[in-house]
Amino acid sequence: MTGAPLPFFLLLGFGVAFAAAALGGGPLVFDDHPGQIFRLWHGLTRGLWPWEWNPSWWGGYPELQFYPPGFVYLGALIYYGALGVLSPMTVYQVLLWIIYLLPGVTTYWLLARILPNPWLALPGAFVTLTLSAGTRSGVEEGLRWGLIAARLAWGLLPLLALSLVRWQERGERLPFLAAPLLAGIVLTHPAHAPAGVALVLLAALFGEGSRRHRFRQAAWILAVSAGLTGFWTLPLFAHLNFALPLAWGEFSAAALGRDLLRRPLLAVLVAGWLAGWVAASRASGPGRPALSLLALLPPLVAVTALDALVIEPLGFRWLPADRLLDGVKLALVLGGGAGIAWALWLALRRSAHRAQAAGLAATAGLLALGIVGGGEPTLTLWPRPNDWPKLEETARGLRLPELWAQLRAAPPGRILFVRSAVPLRFGREWWRPHTHITALTPMFTGREIINGTFTHPSPVAGLVYTGSADNRPITRLVEQLDGNTLFGRPLETLTPAVFDPLAERLGISTVVALEEDRGHLPFVETNPRFSSPRQAGPFLLFALKEKTPTLELKVDLVYWNGNWESVGVVLTALALISWGGTAFMMRGRL
Repeated sequence: MTGAPLPFFLLLGFGVAFAAAALGGGPLVFDDHPGQIFRLWHGLTRGLWPWEWNPSWWGGYPELQFYPPGFVYLGALIYYGALGVLSPMTVYQVLLWIIYLLPGVTTYWLLARILPNPWLALPGAFVTLTLSAGTRSGVEEGLRWGLIAARLAWGLLPLLALSLVRWQERGERLPFLAAPLLAGIVLTHPAHAPAGVALVLLAALFGEGSRRHRFRQAAWILAVSAGLTGFWTLPLFAHLNFALPLAWGEFSAAALGRDLLRRPLLAVLVAGWLAGWVAASRASGPGRPALSLLALLPPLVAVTALDALVIEPLGFRWLPADRLLDGVKLALVLGGGAGIAWALWLALRRSAHRAQAAGLAATAGLLALGIVGGGEPTLTLWPRPNDWPKLEETARGLRLPELWAQLRAAPPGRILFVRSAVPLRFGREWWRPHTHITALTPMFTGREIINGTFTHPSPVAGLVYTGSADNRPITRLVEQLDGNTLFGRPLETLTPAVFDPLAERLGISTVVALEEDRGHLPFVETNPRFSSPRQAGPFLLFALKEKTPTLELKVDLVYWNGNWESVGVVLTALALISWGGTAFMMRGRL
């Protein structure tokens, strides 16, 4: 990064002000956040190996094996780095600040490094920081909704590109940080892996020096990064039958086209991307790193189309195309931002004095365009307090301390939540604002739960959602089922005769529903084995009348540290040795 730091401080000042307004006052509990808090707590209290058993949800599951563990590992680094002074809740707060700021900061570092003036890095950096536009890694979904792993990995992609810049420009030393950064992206959110791999290959293609030699170096980067993730990815692929693909998103080219037409900011970025290629035709145009950013968009569009049109229809639903679109949008922002910057630089006849005004004007113009567009905001420029509910105020409003006190005294066995979420506003729409705050029940009560959390890949979750634990994609969000079905049946048709064997099989002793479900729960309301409901705020509790023996899960899910896990750990150890040994032996030589 070159030039005065003032543009960076402008970006950072805005980001800190937004984060203070959105994240101050305690941990977020909107939508998926409670479940993410629980996962962090699970890692810090039960261990960080992917196969560590989580007995608290869904009758038991290796929680970090079938959900990318990267954000938990970052949280553990903060927790242990602070010598345990910070509580898990405080660590989660710190994580959210980092995850919000990271995409904007790393985009600025990258663009300021490869552009002729740091003021010209501001437009792209501000857009990346504030982008929503239906992006899973954006501010609305990646931060407010709680899809934090997606946004964290998204923010690492510009940092990966930055680690490759010197290698591209000089053809010298191997970019040793590239391998662990790419591994971190995979461990945090594999849907961003195609973008990471493309960045490495394009850096080799557009770099200085022998192309054959550079591609050998790129192969080393990719191989080492794959090895570094082996402790997680190898068992994951070996045991995919234990996880149900979460594939509720439907990719539609027509819908995507309509959405793009409603967002003029994206059209301007496309124009900036084209302008970048025009500037590249001039001798004084973009250098090699900027060319690789401009070239990033087409292969990611092709990969997304291939996934949507070929791979998913063949039945492989593990990387849905709507997740891959995040990489496409980041490529558009990076390429479009770089193209706009170079077009301005050439139009200003390479005047550093005029670059400041041009960078500020371009930033203001893009932010103004970001206000236009229907549906989810194109850019999220300021938080509305009611849209960012915090743990303490939400728990108090829902009288959760009272609910949790009653659950601690409930009969031995698991707690079944009829719903996954608790609505935060009146209405009947499944998508109305809600929180999966009941996912925290095990933390505050020590009791194991079934349901009460976000859509999950566990076979037991599939049984609750669809009536079958068979390995098949989950194509509907659990919120769409709330208040309508349970175990794949409409609530009104779930009778005691059907429910009791399932409850015995899952070790359920207590059922928790919402007040609005009253009269639609024949499986407990007409069941002589369950007591009349007790109420705690908006919750109804139905408990078994008689004490039950120790209950055990009777579903064929067994998982432990076996051969694949051991081989994966060895593979990661070898990759670490290769990475460290190569870095030591080749220092000063390449």
